[in-house]
Amino acid sequence: MSKREEYEQRTETLLSPIMEEHGFELVDVEYVKEGSSWYLRAYIDKPGGITIDDCETVSRQLSDLLDAEDYIPEAYILEVSSPGLGRPLKKEKDFARSLGKEVEVRTFRPVADDEKELSGVLTAYDRDTVTIALSGEESITIERTNLALIRLAFDF
Repeated sequence: MSKREEYEQRTETLLSPIMEEHGFELVDVEYVKEGSSWYLRAYIDKPGGITIDDCETVSRQLSDLLDAEDYIPEAYILEVSSPGLGRPLKKEKDFARSLGKEVEVRTFRPVADDEKELSGVLTAYDRDTVTIALSGEESITIERTNLALIRLAFDF
């Protein structure tokens, strides 16, 4: 397990009781370097959406726990936020919630008609693949290792 994965996993463990206490869903945790700074980000959600006050509450509780545990030696910036409308599908529950809905897909390697970007309806998924119904009766199954991004599609 990489240092990044360890930090993310330990942070998820710290967040679990906070999420239960407030009835929130932990969407994702990421530890990333952007420019010269490290960021520890927690994305949270709840029915009806997350407010700034919700983010502040979780941030303060998590910050206290991170200070007590002190398992990240580098300086980092803690961010707690809503995942937003364009959040990627990552976890099993994300895929289950999105079955039958329109999704946007970006792949690392070309797939249908040598395209790397496509959209369609998510019709099936498993640990290794996702199946997307394209226009008409055509469907495509894509290896999850080839997914650069999959998220719900929104028309504005």
